[in-house]
Amino acid sequence: MNSPFSLPEASTHAARVDQIFFGLLVLSGLTMLLVFALIVVFAVRYRRGSGVRRGPLPEIVSREFEIGWTSATLFLFVFLFWWAASADLSSLSAPADSLEMHVVAKQWMWKTQHANGAREINALHVPVDRPVRLLMTSQDVIHSFFVPAFRIKHDVLPGRDTEIWFRATKTGVFPLLCAEYCGTDHSMMRGRIVVMRQEDYADWLARQPEGDDLAHQGAKLFVAQGCSGCHAESSSVHAPKLAGLYGRTVNLSDGRQVKADDGYIRDSMLLPKRDVVAGYEPIMPSFAGLLDDGEVQSLTAYIRSLASPTEKQADGEAK
Repeated sequence: MNSPFSLPEASTHAARVDQIFFGLLVLSGLTMLLVFALIVVFAVRYRRGSGVRRGPLPEIVSREFEIGWTSATLFLFVFLFWWAASADLSSLSAPADSLEMHVVAKQWMWKTQHANGAREINALHVPVDRPVRLLMTSQDVIHSFFVPAFRIKHDVLPGRDTEIWFRATKTGVFPLLCAEYCGTDHSMMRGRIVVMRQEDYADWLARQPEGDDLAHQGAKLFVAQGCSGCHAESSSVHAPKLAGLYGRTVNLSDGRQVKADDGYIRDSMLLPKRDVVAGYEPIMPSFAGLLDDGEVQSLTAYIRSLASPTEKQADGEAK
């Protein structure tokens, strides 16, 4: 809902957040009016010297009143909690057809990269009415990716991948801010989200300087950093194979199980001794200090792109 008291609504998430906000505002206002009305009524009715009968309420009335008031408050709280929590949880899982884009925060700028390799500084072009999934990390300190018109805000952390998604509903240019104090020029860490019609976005993307997409960049790094010496399909070294790894459940040497998501892959590069795969020796060296966050994202994208042998065979048969 658009209102003179609110920012523009430019995403599907914004509509849900505003509904919750105005619902809580109305409920709080009604509660305040009820409390003040009761104060005024009781102050006038039971003022000193009035002839109103005083004394305790009958026990049955008192008991039913207390039970009713407490139950109503409890049910209202549970409903509000469910309403707000469902909106927050819906923002955690991006739809399967989302466009994947990468964001790297750095004092004091936003570096963004599209799936085809196109890069931007302090800007991000996106199509309208298309879900966009952002994979984010920081090169230095904690930042916070905040787009007021979309009602989305998420911390961007060093040494960790975080993600958020949105679906823009209006074309236009919307401010991108950092909502976490990140140093001297924190207030200057600004950018813009440019929402375009889908055909205009396709034309814009085609005009950008050509560059390898993240998976291709990761494939080059995979060879340049020596990863292929152990993890390639043809390698004779006893190391976990990466084809079909992403999204799979991995059994660890200490009996735990973890999902091979972006965070696990990142930790496997930077903290390889922490989660050792069952059946393998902890011989992989750490790449902490050797890879920057952009390179970690590229390698992760490459590993994510690797299909399992059965998937490759199915794709070949489909073709």
